[in-house]
Amino acid sequence: MESKEDMISVLTVICEHDKRYKLDAYPFILGALNFTMQRLKRKGHVSGKELSEGIRDYALCEYGRMARTVLEHWGVKVTEDFGNIVFNMVDAGVLGKTEDDNIEDFKNIFDFKVVFEDEYSY
Repeated sequence: MESKEDMISVLTVICEHDKRYKLDAYPFILGALNFTMQRLKRKGHVSGKELSEGIRDYALCEYGRMARTVLEHWGVKVTEDFGNIVFNMVDAGVLGKTEDDNIEDFKNIFDFKVVFEDEYSY
């Protein structure tokens, strides 16, 4: 992408085609991807499981106890939603993928209630 405005324009088009998720979810996932790559000390590919776990940790860092509420406000209720958002960005050319990547890589990685509420510690 050439600019932040170009990125927002592309993400807005994605949201017009897939109304399940609010626009704010997309830059959040991109931020979580950067967070995950830094934590893994990697610039290349991140698996669906690795990214889901990174999104969890990033959400907790950014929103604390409110993480689940914020994600659900954006339409993100299960880890498979992370995959839907990622693959929407892949289809739009924002992100790339390998031949081995698929939406199933994001399925049932963790339960939102458990990680964002039951296991949450101050």
